[in-house]
Amino acid sequence: MVSKRKLSKVDAFEESCKTDLPKTKKSRSSDKENASVFSGLENEGVFEELLRTSGIVLKAGEGQNEIAVDQMAFQKKLCLALEKHPTYPAVVKQFISGLESHIKDRNQFKNCLLPCTPVRTEGSRNLVHSYCESLIKLLLGIKILQPAVITLLLEKIPEFFYDIVGTFGTNFPRLIINQFKWLDRLLDSQDLVRKLMQMVSVSPVPIQHDIITSLPEILEDSQQSEVARELSCLLKQGRRLTVPILDALSRLDLDAELVAEVRQSAMTIVPSVKLEDLPVVVKFILQNVKAADAVEVISDLRKSLDLSSCVLPLQIHSSQKKIKSQVQASSSLSQVTTSQNCVKLLFDVIKLAVRFQKDVSEAWIKAIENSTSVSDHKVLDLIVLLLIHSTNTRNRKQAAKVLRSKIRLGCMPEQLMQNAFQNHSTVIKDFFPSILALAQTFLHSAHPAVVSFGSCMYKQAFAAFDSYCQQEVVSALVTHVCSGSETELDISLDVLRDLVVLHTSLLMRYATFVKTILDSTQKLNPCQIRKLFYILSTLAFSQKQEGSYIQDDMHMVIRKWLSSTVPNHKQMGIIGAVSMIGSVALKRSEGDAASLERPELNSERDEQLSTLLDLVGFCCEQTPEVLALYYDEFASLIEKQKGNLDLQLLDDFGKSLVEDFPSDFVVDLSPSVHGSFLFPVKPLYNLDEDQSQDAIAVNLLPLLSQSELGRVPAGASNQSKRAVSPLCLSPCFRLLRLYTAEQNSGSLEEIDALLGCPLYLTDLEVEGKLDPLSKQECEFLCSLLFYALNWFREVVNAFCQQQDAEMKGKVLTRLQNITELQNVLGKCLAATPGYVPPPATFDSEAPEAVPSINAAGPARKRGRKKKADGSKAGSADRSQAEDSSEGNQPDTELSELDKTAADREAGNPLAQLQSYRPYFRELDLEVFTVLHCGLLTKSVLDTEMHTEAREVVQLGPAELCFLLDDLCWKLEHVLPSGSTRRVPFPKERGNKDIGFSHLCQRSPKEVAMCVVDLLKPLCKHMENMHNYFQETVQKQGAEDEPGENIQEHQLMSSCYQLLLLTFRSLFSWNGFSQHENTDLLRSALQVLADRLKPGETEYLPLEELISESFQYLLNFQKSIPSFHCAYILTQLLIAIAEKPMSGWKKEKMASLAKQFLCQSWVKPSGDREKGSQFNSALHTLLCVYLEHTDNILKAIEEISSVGVSELMNSAKDACSSTYPTLSRQTFPVFFRVMMAQLESSVKSIPAGKPSDSSEVQLEKLLRWNIAVRNFHILINLVKVFDSRPVLSICLKYGRLFVEAFLKLAMPLLDHSFKKHTDDVQSLLKTLQMSTRQLHHMCGHSKIHQDIGLTNHVPLLKKSLEQFVYRVKAMLAFNHCQEAFWVGILKNRDLQGEEILTQASEERGSDEDEGDSEDSAEGPAEEEPSGSDTDGSEERGGAGPGPEAARP
Repeated sequence: MVSKRKLSKVDAFEESCKTDLPKTKKSRSSDKENASVFSGLENEGVFEELLRTSGIVLKAGEGQNEIAVDQMAFQKKLCLALEKHPTYPAVVKQFISGLESHIKDRNQFKNCLLPCTPVRTEGSRNLVHSYCESLIKLLLGIKILQPAVITLLLEKIPEFFYDIVGTFGTNFPRLIINQFKWLDRLLDSQDLVRKLMQMVSVSPVPIQHDIITSLPEILEDSQQSEVARELSCLLKQGRRLTVPILDALSRLDLDAELVAEVRQSAMTIVPSVKLEDLPVVVKFILQNVKAADAVEVISDLRKSLDLSSCVLPLQIHSSQKKIKSQVQASSSLSQVTTSQNCVKLLFDVIKLAVRFQKDVSEAWIKAIENSTSVSDHKVLDLIVLLLIHSTNTRNRKQAAKVLRSKIRLGCMPEQLMQNAFQNHSTVIKDFFPSILALAQTFLHSAHPAVVSFGSCMYKQAFAAFDSYCQQEVVSALVTHVCSGSETELDISLDVLRDLVVLHTSLLMRYATFVKTILDSTQKLNPCQIRKLFYILSTLAFSQKQEGSYIQDDMHMVIRKWLSSTVPNHKQMGIIGAVSMIGSVALKRSEGDAASLERPELNSERDEQLSTLLDLVGFCCEQTPEVLALYYDEFASLIEKQKGNLDLQLLDDFGKSLVEDFPSDFVVDLSPSVHGSFLFPVKPLYNLDEDQSQDAIAVNLLPLLSQSELGRVPAGASNQSKRAVSPLCLSPCFRLLRLYTAEQNSGSLEEIDALLGCPLYLTDLEVEGKLDPLSKQECEFLCSLLFYALNWFREVVNAFCQQQDAEMKGKVLTRLQNITELQNVLGKCLAATPGYVPPPATFDSEAPEAVPSINAAGPARKRGRKKKADGSKAGSADRSQAEDSSEGNQPDTELSELDKTAADREAGNPLAQLQSYRPYFRELDLEVFTVLHCGLLTKSVLDTEMHTEAREVVQLGPAELCFLLDDLCWKLEHVLPSGSTRRVPFPKERGNKDIGFSHLCQRSPKEVAMCVVDLLKPLCKHMENMHNYFQETVQKQGAEDEPGENIQEHQLMSSCYQLLLLTFRSLFSWNGFSQHENTDLLRSALQVLADRLKPGETEYLPLEELISESFQYLLNFQKSIPSFHCAYILTQLLIAIAEKPMSGWKKEKMASLAKQFLCQSWVKPSGDREKGSQFNSALHTLLCVYLEHTDNILKAIEEISSVGVSELMNSAKDACSSTYPTLSRQTFPVFFRVMMAQLESSVKSIPAGKPSDSSEVQLEKLLRWNIAVRNFHILINLVKVFDSRPVLSICLKYGRLFVEAFLKLAMPLLDHSFKKHTDDVQSLLKTLQMSTRQLHHMCGHSKIHQDIGLTNHVPLLKKSLEQFVYRVKAMLAFNHCQEAFWVGILKNRDLQGEEILTQASEERGSDEDEGDSEDSAEGPAEEEPSGSDTDGSEERGGAGPGPEAARP
């Protein structure tokens, strides 16, 4: 009832409208006018009338049109009303005309474009949906009205071209276009789309944007391709519509070809598109990637994307902030923010693609992996790899692997990572967990570049991210330090040290975390303790208030350690205390001047310093070893902080030092020394004999006697409480000279008398005098020599850099004294077994080091001995340790080579001074500047001095050998080669840093730079060696004094070898693979290249420098004196040529290696070189030859057929004439290398394919024929050389060769059997004979019950059985099954004799293997299968019966 009343009211309202309106008009006009007006109103009323009767009430103003019926019902009613109208079809025009008039008013037009409001009446609630379309949309759904309404709407759009959206609060063009979306049916969609595209061509950009983005909802499926092509063309024309076009295209269903075309269009605009549009473009490209072309698309996208454009606003902002106004700077900041937001959106797009599109993730990794050039890699690559690692768990390991590989290859330098963190920190911060995980993993790596990259990740993350991330970084680093892993520990402390230098105030917040490392100091060595206390001291004393609690903790720990009776704790206490002293005594910067004006702060520093000095002095003065460590640590502090210490604060300490040293260790030189000593005192090695007045001497022997005899009441004779011991002589002098140099700007005039003053020793002519001496006397003499040597070493350290000519001459003389003393010491040690020398380094646990180092007995038994001139034979031995498979075996021949004639004449076995290295004072790197010296006069000629003779001091071979040996030892320790890998589970560290305390305070790069500076004199020395040995070869006929010639030859050979080792250690350093060291590598190569082309190398590219350096070193090949030198030269050339190896260098390397192999290597004594070291070098050189030769199969055939044949026809101790290095002793080495290289070379032959042409098949068959023939020759050599090592090699590599044949050759035979039957048959026949011999070896192994050999048998027999079946399958594939025979193969020994067993005797009538030969049609197969039992005969696996059969 309510609804009826409602409707009646509406009807009444309509009637009143119809009657009232004409009445008003009628009162104003004439009858004619009234008629026309009524007619117009009647036409206008058709629109409203039909709408009302159909269920829609039009509203004016802000109210929305109301609909009282369901939408479908309305459309049906209206359609019927129009069709049944008396004036149909004219009524349609009237209706459209009414609509046009109605929408002239913008408010009414807006109502028609907005959704209608359903009439909420009780009766109609269930009839009308809660959401209704707009009136226009409903009219467009009526078939007879649609074309006219579409035309009307499109004509209305230009009215709004120049409207500013917001004037009327409505975007009319967008509302109009929205009406065309999702229509149930379009009568003429082609026409609509054509008109819309025309509209796009003339519309303003905002309307174009709306039209294009709406197209996917308007188009029918059949139109999508055509419109997509038009949009693609439009995309190429301009950049303004990039976003809407790609947005539209991404929602269209396009065929693959069109997608590729459009994607290519999008790809072309990537480099020039606006930054804010870039995410949309990249999204479109990634969304339309298919698996087939994913890698190609991503590779193109990588090349096109350039994040440098995103960085530009940031750089502009930083510059504008300095020079422009605040307003401009703020606008620039806004630009920076926009830029960063766009980059963030870009990586969000990539992240979505990586997470939900498997192909994109894998393709991006592959694209980065495929990039080879360093310049091709961008910041984008690093960020994407981090993104994949963080987002996609499936590809996480692969991303980490690729990143690690790129770092190793130098493609991801640290500079690139720094750019990523500095310019895109907002993006990278999202990947912080991955960054932390990768950094932790990289620190476990064995490759130094990867470790360095991981440490740099920590530093950059700390600097770029927020406090939470900083805390996590510090926690991770502390965890690394406490992990116990040596490399992790070192690198983590280095990172913390860098952070404390660069970000002291930031790290101060997390000092509590760093301080916890003090609880794990038991795992730290002295070098690491120094780093830790430097970090803590810097934090403690950089900011007074904040660091006070750290100071307190450090004081407590140091007091506890110093008062401990455990030597290790006392050492740590001294190291920590000296670190604190260094921090307190540092000069303050100008910024701290204001704070220093307050006297209480100065007094506080003085008080802290005096407290520390008193504390350490009190704890050290009674123990010489601890006091010596204190001196050494203080000396290292002064050396490290050169110029930065406030010496005024250390004035009291310096005065006492300058007073104590002369009173403790120096006395006036007198003809006789009073006292009771084990040996008579004699001053020796006086370089200032002409200056008799005020002469002094180092009181060494009396001090040692006092120390030895009065060991219990140490220092009792001294007036002070401080213990005076010869242990402290060298450390105290080192501290004195560094303090003096610091006080006097590097001048040592105050103490230069100590350079030439004599030492109180005893007569050192020990020849034949050692046997009568007691053990105590021998040990005393040895200790005396150790102290004297260490004194001279420190003297050389002190004065090596002085520019005065006389002092330089004295330094060279002291080097001669060192070599002489080492000769005497070697003889004394040989007569004093079990002797433990006094310590020379005090920052290690010496008692634990003694047993491993001082195994004097076994060392002498191994026969490795010391040269008289002081050079160590072990340098070459060490370099070979990793290459020799028998590194623990003796090398008496090499030691014999390195001995000098003086040792031979003496006849005394010399102890191995290599074992005593830790008991010598360390030489500083500055000492090697002496290598620059040529000829120097000891006394500069002066007319007043009237020197009688010009005494020339030259850096002779003995001194050169001594210096080079020490340099090699240092480089081996600090410059790891590219092949070094960390042991996964290393044994106890031991004391490998003993003797390298000063060296470890320098980075490998600093050491490498020092060596590069020495390259020029090293080249001169090597050229001298080259000339010497060339002259020696020419003068070999005339040997007037063979003994002296042998001595000289051996000494010069050692120098040559050490020089080559030095070059090899430098150029094989893995640090050169890092991008930041390229300039250093270039400098080193430039020195070598400049020796060939002086003055022409400055602007040569790196490749040419490598070639010139390679050629320079190649010129030394003709003067190589020993096989070991040849081996080192080869390794050196490979180290240089690897960057990278080109064709002509490979030829040269092969030629050089062959030349060395074909050269007879004889010692000066006339014996041929041999031994484990020789075999190891021979193995390497033979590998180099075969790996670098252009035809490895031909080379193997030549050695096996020519060289081995000559060997078999020669005498027992003779060698091959073509290859003198091939003897019966070295045959296993040759055999192993040839078998391994043969097996490796056949793997490089491509497997056969059905698509191969006949010529390709023939070429592969030819290569396999040669390989199988070589294999047959090598296998048959076992009949002559049947030693156990040769059999083991044969069984191992024989199986590998057969497996390679099955995998690679059999597919080739499958497809080439019909075309090349004879070749295939010949190939299989030859291989069949080899497999028989292998079967005989299996029988031999079981007969002899050799476990080492029988371990190879099961796998070998399995491969032989597979060979039988595979050949049968090949013949079946080619329809030649009848060509296959199976017979019983009898067990035979190496010589082919049958192995008789009970079973074989009973079956004497069984066929021999010869009965199973091939038929006329193809090869026969008689290979064994399974495992034999008790040596009985075996039956082929392919036949069913015991007799030979034709299946």
